[in-house]
Amino acid sequence: MVRTQETLARLAAIPELTVLTGAPLSLYTRFAIGGPADIYAETGSVEAFIAALQVARASGQNYVVIGGGTNLIVSDDGFRGIVLRFIAKRILAAGHRVVSDAGAVLQDLVDFTVDSGLKGLETLAGIPGSVGAAIYGNAGAYGHAIAERVRTVRFYDGRDVRVIDREQCEFHYRESVFKRNKDWIIFSTELIMETADASELRKVADDIVKVRNEKFPVTMKCAGSIFKNLMIAELPDSAAERVPERVIREGKVPAAYFLEEVNAKGMTRGDIHVASYHANLLYNAGAGTAADLRALIEELKSRVAREFGITLEEEVQYLGFQDGARA
Repeated sequence: MVRTQETLARLAAIPELTVLTGAPLSLYTRFAIGGPADIYAETGSVEAFIAALQVARASGQNYVVIGGGTNLIVSDDGFRGIVLRFIAKRILAAGHRVVSDAGAVLQDLVDFTVDSGLKGLETLAGIPGSVGAAIYGNAGAYGHAIAERVRTVRFYDGRDVRVIDREQCEFHYRESVFKRNKDWIIFSTELIMETADASELRKVADDIVKVRNEKFPVTMKCAGSIFKNLMIAELPDSAAERVPERVIREGKVPAAYFLEEVNAKGMTRGDIHVASYHANLLYNAGAGTAADLRALIEELKSRVAREFGITLEEEVQYLGFQDGARA
């Protein structure tokens, strides 16, 4: 307790840093699930964030950095330690160049580029989460991903603030170098866009949002798809042979196909439900718990593994669980 009070005092002394104790992490996740953090601190200042991170490291306590919480499952017990969050949201443009802070909402960035007549992100419309998270997980949809537009990413590697280009980001399907270096903190990204008719871009974006809202209503307490889609070329022959050609898109098999085959639709555990219309959508119907959510995820993975001999991989991240699960 003494150490926590000392850490709290040091964090509170950092200008432009908001510090809370016992903050319920359910307020910072789209699932609306999760117990309290011992200390929660957020800022839109790079300097303040680095200072807070240095305090957290020197404290000897557990600490973690979170983004928008869209793909985060927090333990019902919360997190014993320090939770840091970078919340800068600026979006600027000059010609074909767009610079966005990591804390900006991805939809805000999509809307900004669409309304500016800049083509390249409109197919990402409706994807929840922050820009930093989109870079981290190379968010994409409809055959396109944010990696296609990234020129550079500015981040903190634990010692220095660095800038790397798209090639150095090592983007792959839902992967990046940042996902393999979880201590690297993304601050901003520079994107290169193309000029296009704003009204045409708006129609594309709005049509996509309409489809997304039918599957993932904005009021639904969910993370969108729970599991990553699978590359058909990477499946064992025994599983690949069972996949109908009609479900393969751009070399990928939707995880929902395998889940449907094991009767996942409509499954429940407590107040956690698998949508009756989408086997890869789990949501909190109101009073769901992290324990039930994780148990249902494990049950779905077990069913698919038994039936197809493959392991589904979560898109979500775990925080605060005693076994150290991160996904």
